[in-house]
Amino acid sequence: MDLSSIPQLKYTSGDNFFLLSGPCAIEGEDMAMRIAETIVGITDRLHIPYVFKGSFKKANRSRVDSFTGIGDEKALKILRKVSETFKVPTVTDIHEVEDAKRAAQYVDVLQIPAFLVRQTDLVVAAAKTGKTVNLKKGQFMSPESMSHAVRKVTDSGNEQVWITDRGTMFGYQDMIVDFRGIPVMKQYAPVVLDVTHSLQQPNQSSGVTGGKPELIDTIARAGIAAGVDGIFLETHFDPANAKSDGANMLPLSQLEKLLTRLTALRKTVNQF
Repeated sequence: MDLSSIPQLKYTSGDNFFLLSGPCAIEGEDMAMRIAETIVGITDRLHIPYVFKGSFKKANRSRVDSFTGIGDEKALKILRKVSETFKVPTVTDIHEVEDAKRAAQYVDVLQIPAFLVRQTDLVVAAAKTGKTVNLKKGQFMSPESMSHAVRKVTDSGNEQVWITDRGTMFGYQDMIVDFRGIPVMKQYAPVVLDVTHSLQQPNQSSGVTGGKPELIDTIARAGIAAGVDGIFLETHFDPANAKSDGANMLPLSQLEKLLTRLTALRKTVNQF
């Protein structure tokens, strides 16, 4: 796995997991900078390769009145400012073919949402930017089927591709992580575990997605034990008032304790 090709990604020579973390959505400059500063401090202390995550817009919403963003250009400029200020790479998700080229001007990793990972035009457009492409595994897809999504990227001339597992739909309102899929998908590309989205409870009658954040520690530790290359988790200093996915986010105040445990566990796993 070549992490060194991602601009400004630190600690790539070590054997720790890498981290994609930040708020679900960019709600404003102050909140993004505050969250980034905290996570950068933690990951520097623990020598974790870190990519700041923030969606510049949210397209997969349950209700038409759900928060979708503060404006595309405004949010993308905030992502660039985070990168320039803290010297870290950034990742954001894209939803349309036109988003790929535009977002690539501001961020280092383009993420394909789980619901859209079978959209060939979108995946190819992301690949052709030359940026690292993070493919979220569809909640409705088998681990084996992700080989085809990866091939769309590599056949487009881009070898920088990751797979992120975010759970599989179990019934109508729950997600289950099938850890048997981790070694399967590692045959195709480095594998990231999206801890917080795996604990979502979608399709609530209120139209607001629920979640089980009390299980973040459990799922994250299981992912490290299963051999994932990276961890994805969303965090906010005030999840209860976050404008998107607050029900399954980790409070920022709990992040250092979690990452410290995961780093220690990773060292143990590496011995085997």
